[in-house]
Amino acid sequence: MDQRRILFVDDEPNILDGLRRMLRTMRKDFELCFAENARDALRMMEQNEFDVVVSDMRMPGMDGAQLLAEIQEKHPHCIRIMLTGQADDESTLRTIGVVHQFLAKPCDPERLKAILLRASALHRLMIDGKIKDIISSINTLPSLPSLYMKLQKKIREPEASLDDIGEIISKDIAMTAKILQLVNSAFFGLYQKVESPARAVKLLGLDTIKALVLVSQIFSEIKISKDLFSVQTLWLHSLTVGTMAKLIAQCEGEEKDIVNNCFIAGILHDIGKLILVSRLESVYSDAILLARREQMSLRQAEIRVFKATHCDMGAYLIGLWGFPSDIVEAIGFHHQLGEYPADTFSPALAVHIANVLYYRFHQEEIIGALPEFNEEYIEKIGLGEKVKKWQDICFAYMAEPQARDDI
Repeated sequence: MDQRRILFVDDEPNILDGLRRMLRTMRKDFELCFAENARDALRMMEQNEFDVVVSDMRMPGMDGAQLLAEIQEKHPHCIRIMLTGQADDESTLRTIGVVHQFLAKPCDPERLKAILLRASALHRLMIDGKIKDIISSINTLPSLPSLYMKLQKKIREPEASLDDIGEIISKDIAMTAKILQLVNSAFFGLYQKVESPARAVKLLGLDTIKALVLVSQIFSEIKISKDLFSVQTLWLHSLTVGTMAKLIAQCEGEEKDIVNNCFIAGILHDIGKLILVSRLESVYSDAILLARREQMSLRQAEIRVFKATHCDMGAYLIGLWGFPSDIVEAIGFHHQLGEYPADTFSPALAVHIANVLYYRFHQEEIIGALPEFNEEYIEKIGLGEKVKKWQDICFAYMAEPQARDDI
C-alpha cells in the first residue's frame, strides 16, 4: 500500500513550521506535505492522492471554505478538516456541507495526531471507490418527510419552543447525527460534550438552528416505495435499539459516557441504510430482494451486491464526522462482534444485543435471515450469563405501549 499522505494548508509559514515540528514523529507512517496557499494545494493534489487535507479558514485569495469545496468536487475521496482560530456565522454556514471535522487552533498535538491517524485509517477503510465517493460527498442526509415538514413549520412559528424543536430533531436519525456533529465542533466553542439534540438546540439557540435547517438545507426529505423500504420503520427500530442499548448499559452500572454513547450508537447504527436507500435505491432493492429470496442476512446480501455493508458505510460516515470511537465501532461491528478486538462491555456489544432482541420481538420486520447473538464472543468476554437478564429488560420495554407510541 502506498504511504499515506496528509496535506496542510495555511498562509502563515510559522504555523506550518509548528506543524512540521509537532508531527515529526509521524513521518515514519505518513508523508506530510505543506502548502502556503490554496492554489499550491490544488496543484499538489493534481500530482498525488492525499488521504487528508487540513486547511486554515482565513487565507487571502481562495479561503479554506472555497478550497475544501473544490477539493470535495475534484477529489471526493479526500477527508477534509478545517483548522481555524475563529469563524463567523457566514463562514460556518459555507463550510458545513464540505468539512468533515472542525478543529480549533491551537490544537493539542496528541489530539491532532490521534485525529489524523483515525482519519487516514477511515480513508483506507472502504474497498470500493464508488462507495467512498458517495459517502465522502454527502452534505445532506435524508430525513423523514413528516418530521422534516413538522420542524420547518415549528421553526417558523414566532413563539417556537426550543424544547419542542429539540424533541422533533431527536426523533430523526439524520437530524440527530448532524446536529450533534455540529454542536461538538470547534466552531461553536462550547468546550463541553453535548450528547442530546435537545441540549444541543438549547446551547446553539433558535437563530442558529434556523440557519442550519432553513438556510444550509442540511436535511433533505426522502420518498421511497414502502414496498422496498420503510423509513418510518427504520426510525422506530433505531430509536428502540438505542433506548434498549442504554437500558443494558445502565443495568451493567456503566458510567454516564458509556451509557450515552450506547444510546447514540443505537440510534445511528443503521444510518448506512439511509445512505444506500437515498443514493442507490434501485441497486439496494436488489440486495433486499436477494436477502428475501435466499433467506440470507441483509448484511450478506449487501456484501454480494456492494462489496460493503451498511455497517461499513455508516461507520465510515460517522467516523468522518468526528464522533467518539466507541460509537463508530458500535456502528461498524454490531453485526460482526467476532472481528471486534474489545474484551469488555462496550457500546458495540450493547447495540448487538439490542438489535438481535428487537428482531426477536418484531419478527415481521426481518428482511432475510433472523439476526443471531454472537454467543462465542459473549462467552469469551465472560458475559454469557447476563443475556437472559438483558432480554427480560428489553422485552419488558418493548411490551410497553408507549415504547412505540411515543415515537
